Amino acid sequence: MFETSRRKLLTASAAMAFAVSSLPAVAQEGVEPPVKAAFVYVGPVGDFGWTYAHDQGRKCLEENLGDKVETSYVENVAEGPDAERVIRQLAQEDNDIVFTTSFGFMNPTIKVAKQFPDVKFEHATGYTTGGNENMGLYNSKFYQGRAVLGTIAGMMSESGKAGYVASFPIPEVVMGINAFQLAAQKVNPDFETQVVWVNSWYDPAKEADAAKALLSQGADVITQHTDSPAPLQAAEEAGAIAFGQAWDMTSFAPNAHMTAIVDQWCPYYTSRVQALLDGTWEADNVWLGMAEGEVEMAPFNDAMPEDVKEAAQKIVDETKAGEYEIFTGPITDQSGEVRIPEGEVIPESDLLQMDWYVEGVQS
Repeated sequence: MFETSRRKLLTASAAMAFAVSSLPAVAQEGVEPPVKAAFVYVGPVGDFGWTYAHDQGRKCLEENLGDKVETSYVENVAEGPDAERVIRQLAQEDNDIVFTTSFGFMNPTIKVAKQFPDVKFEHATGYTTGGNENMGLYNSKFYQGRAVLGTIAGMMSESGKAGYVASFPIPEVVMGINAFQLAAQKVNPDFETQVVWVNSWYDPAKEADAAKALLSQGADVITQHTDSPAPLQAAEEAGAIAFGQAWDMTSFAPNAHMTAIVDQWCPYYTSRVQALLDGTWEADNVWLGMAEGEVEMAPFNDAMPEDVKEAAQKIVDETKAGEYEIFTGPITDQSGEVRIPEGEVIPESDLLQMDWYVEGVQS
């Protein structure tokens, strides 16, 4: 297994890069060379959130396919020009497929994919491939888990107010905020969700400050769409309840952490690399959720009352069965306008472009 940090990737000497890339493959009769799969991460693999979850998927891919796959990764890649340079270098290093795992990597991936038509690219959480036939999209229905969190928050909050530490106002984050609020509102019609934007996916100091500010304003529930455990730790110190992001973060806040959305990327990564091995890979646009096992919930905290656990599990079970959809009308926006009539469900295409907030969100 070859792992490299962003620093190593971007600062290694040209001679060393040539030497590594020029090593001859070990050829054995009847044995195909392994698929080389590279991953680009926006945060550190030790964030215990979004990037950690993707890297667990990478490691699981290796376990599943053994010597049929060789993986590498680059962590802490800033969205923008840095991402384009890293993605291009990975393509130049004869990787067969490159997974770019953050929303802001979309345009750099599109640009590099045009330049390397023989390399496959897959981008997480994006909405367009720019017409590239060698580029696919994949996403997870995180909002389904947000509805579970909102249900718990609505039932356990004494103040009727949650604080939401958010990264960037992109559709993925906006729909999560709305799903959380709608679910909490079903339990407590007066529930409010106060949002603080930190404009970062991973910045423990900013995340902690945002959580503390929200707690000081009366929130007794903290949730987040950022990747460090810092908001959880702030909630733990304040005696509030909170939810992890993308992975089980119980160890960082054993009293506050009620549960978390867990992103299970392993099956997807395994299937896509296997498709390359089989010669069946095609560009696709895949959005999977609880029913497919891509979204799971971390174990419920023993401190949760039994009726809360039952209500949360009911959302999970009905979502898996296709019987529950949080974005079912009537849904009213912040201005009081009915956006979705009673009984109608917001189409997935509209969710992926969501840029408005439901009633009760303070942003």
